[in-house]
Amino acid sequence: MTDSPAFVAPAFLDSGRPAVPDIVVPRGITPFYLPGRPVRGRLVRLGALADALLTRHENHPAVTRLAGKTLALTAALATALKFKGTFSIQAKGDGPVDLLLADCTDQGALRGYARADADRLQATLAFGEDPTDAALLGKGYLAFTVDQGPETERHQGIVSIDGETMTDMALHYFAISDQLQCDLHIACAQTPAGWRASALVLERIAPGGEGNLTATESEQDEAWSTAKTLASTITAAELLDDTLSPERLLYRLFHTEGVAADLARALGYGCRCSRAKLTGILEGFTPEELDEMSTGHDIVMTCEFCNVDFRFPRVDIRGQTADGSRETP
Repeated sequence: MTDSPAFVAPAFLDSGRPAVPDIVVPRGITPFYLPGRPVRGRLVRLGALADALLTRHENHPAVTRLAGKTLALTAALATALKFKGTFSIQAKGDGPVDLLLADCTDQGALRGYARADADRLQATLAFGEDPTDAALLGKGYLAFTVDQGPETERHQGIVSIDGETMTDMALHYFAISDQLQCDLHIACAQTPAGWRASALVLERIAPGGEGNLTATESEQDEAWSTAKTLASTITAAELLDDTLSPERLLYRLFHTEGVAADLARALGYGCRCSRAKLTGILEGFTPEELDEMSTGHDIVMTCEFCNVDFRFPRVDIRGQTADGSRETP
């Protein structure tokens, strides 16, 4: 009696993930507030997660820094929202980095990537090895999107790219979209421990909002100004220092205001690709389009986030015919 052949699940049932890092930072987000002041905020420390996400692609350090700052900003803003789904930041411009994308789920699954044109990047680097975020992105737009699934309308805000840094660009968005007043500090750098990215965000609580403030408007203005002044003393080294705990850093910044930390939230490696998802995408193409995609007898798709190639035998992917039915073998 011979052994039966091992069962191989078809691609549309294969929900397995590729061999990517399984990293969770239990204290990736530390929410905090200043008691009696119109100020709340979040400290984002990606730790080793930043290195795992950023080293999936071999980019120039300037591009990697931009991607890291965007990841930290995305995590900071996503965790301020009450939603089920995904929050994303996307930048599209005419600069060397023509596409920049990061997203974070309500559960803290974070991912992102930057796509750079080698020739345009080389031309930009001719003016210096440390181009600004604005020089990398060029003219274009930033989109902030909350996507809660196909049955829910997406909420999106789009603004032109304005400012020299990713911090400037985000503050420009808040300024023209009538959001809460915000203050941001973002850093990303390659340290002896690997790439690190972090963000500190302050938000001014609206009158009558949480905190039940009884101070006068002028007192609240002064408290907000004081908080921003204290936050401005933070350095990139402090933001990126793994050995400096969030509580210690917040105390260092705001101890004169009586800072209090809330329950920390986790962030994790958030690429959600699988053969099943990609098969669903491929099945939406026509047989003729699938034939054009084929290299030899296979179709190869690359996940832009984790930079993993998926190979599908052409004979296994049917595709849609003109009448919407599936191609038959």
